[in-house]
Amino acid sequence: MQAVKSKNTGPEIKVRRVLHAMGYRFRLHRKDLPGKPDIVLPKHRKAIFVHGCFWHAHGCSKGQLPKSRLDYWLPKLEQNATRDREKVEELEALGWKVLVVWQCEIQDADDLRERLSTFVDEI
Repeated sequence: MQAVKSKNTGPEIKVRRVLHAMGYRFRLHRKDLPGKPDIVLPKHRKAIFVHGCFWHAHGCSKGQLPKSRLDYWLPKLEQNATRDREKVEELEALGWKVLVVWQCEIQDADDLRERLSTFVDEI
């Protein structure tokens, strides 16, 4: 688990590339915001979390529980998901709009671009 990165992951970099190509400028991992969002667009008061499906207990095929050591993994993954919900609620209470992009959702660049554009440009 030491090799698992929390910053600058592959999915996060893909999302950043798409946003940058669309002309948006952003900040990374702002420590002064709850949950240290992966991408922050301060001008728009928008925060984006890019979650790995396994580590944040997404229901897709990449987010499947392991078959062994469930006594270790189940509480750990549930705690991650609970913390994620709490941090999103804290950000929204501060007036920020939040988008969660899952690892499995970034495969189609056109869909990702459309989703990001809709999120950032919403009024």
